[in-house]
Amino acid sequence: MATRFAEPMARLIDELRKLPGVGTKSAQRFAFHILRASNEDANALSAAIQHLKQQLLLCSKCNNITDIDPCTYCTNPTRNHRIICVVEEPTNINSIEKTRSFNGLYHVLHGTISPVNGISPDQLRLGNLWERLEQAEELILATSPTVEGEATARHLADEVHARYKSLRISRIATGVPAGSDIEYADEVTMTRALEGRRDV
Repeated sequence: MATRFAEPMARLIDELRKLPGVGTKSAQRFAFHILRASNEDANALSAAIQHLKQQLLLCSKCNNITDIDPCTYCTNPTRNHRIICVVEEPTNINSIEKTRSFNGLYHVLHGTISPVNGISPDQLRLGNLWERLEQAEELILATSPTVEGEATARHLADEVHARYKSLRISRIATGVPAGSDIEYADEVTMTRALEGRRDV
């Protein structure tokens, strides 16, 4: 027979289960940890979540998650503003930054093309990319080497080729294993992937 929790506990467990990678057992552990925590710690966690939702927004230039607009990457004068690296999610930026081998700008799509899941190119954040490419020399397609990531890269390459004939378009090399997510790549893998990028 399934364990029945008091309504407030059951509600918290249900909410925690919505987090990626958190199953029922983990959600229960987290919920009981929060219950045993001091009021100060519980309130600090609640306040941090509310602060996160209130203070963070998307950069108007690159769509990265930021607390200032434009973000620190887009306003950094030491970065190469003529090279733009397209990634699927904001978390992918950290994987690339850890390599210390890329000094350009980013553009975050917030997803990939996936007909199976009903995600079309129109649902990706592409609108502000076209204007940025007017001044660019190279576009690096750093989507994950999954079916969806490859389809997204191919679509972008075709669109950009049609709009900007002289712009160099490259794709990160297969230093990132096929079928894996770019978010989990280590520094060496990401460095090789960036250094071995190829024209599309």
